[in-house]
Parts: sequence; C-alpha cells; structure tokens
Amino acid sequence: MPLYGYARVSTFDQDLTVQRAALMAAGCGVIRAETASGGRRDGRTELQVLLDFVQPGDTLVVTRIDRLARSMKDLQDIVHELKQKGVAVRATEQPVDTGTAAGKAFLDILGVFAEFETNLRRERQLEGIKELCRNLGDAVIRRRSALACC
Repeated sequence: MPLYGYARVSTFDQDLTVQRAALMAAGCGVIRAETASGGRRDGRTELQVLLDFVQPGDTLVVTRIDRLARSMKDLQDIVHELKQKGVAVRATEQPVDTGTAAGKAFLDILGVFAEFETNLRRERQLEGIKELCRNLGDAVIRRRSALACC
C-alpha cells in the first residue's frame, strides 16, 4: 500500500524540513507540502491534489493531525472523504491510524485539542488587542478607522 505524505506550515518563516524528513523516514514515496493556514481547507491546493490523487488501499501520512486540519469539522470531512475512497490516515508523531478502532478514537481526541488550541490562541489575541486599545485610550478612539479594535 503506497504512502503519501502531506506537510504544512502556517507562515513563511516556518520550515518544512523536519516534517519532510519525518515523512521520508516513514516511507512516503510522494510528499506534498505547502504554506497555508490549517484553520480553513480552501486555499490548500497541495492537500487537494493529494485528496484527488489517492486511491483505495493508499495511506495519507502526516507528522501530526494538526498539520491536516485545525478544525474538527475540516478534520472529520477530510477523514470521511478519505474513508469513502478506502484511504487510511496515519500520523508519525501520534498513535493515529484510521485503520484501527483505537487510532480512529485518538484521531477525534487530537482533533478536539487542535481546535481548542486554535480557539485559545484567538481569544488571547483578542484580549491583547483590547488591552492595547485600553492602554492607548483617547488616541485610539480618535483614530478608530486606523484601528478597528475599539
């Protein structure tokens, strides 16, 4: 059964080298990689190429589940689409293998935590923006069009 790797980083200052090396070590013959947010599925052309390409009996390999998706809905949609095609999902750094009952359960648990982490990060960012606006006071109110955070 062929193994196909998928690597993703969110920003251009991050590096794909470690993920590529792990996927090669796992035996992936083809590795598709991209720089794109994991919060949404659109705009992730390399992932779509793999989803369109894989065949029954293949396995899609990632280093961690959050590389595949950061929202439970996207993760479930991707895994469901792959399952319909007869394709398994495996993670090199986590005990996830959708070919087993335990692997499927762990996939869902990790998906919940990936989405939770994303939501926490968003909350902290908003709190920081609000604190900045409070600290800047009247200057921000006068320049509301420049900073739409107040």
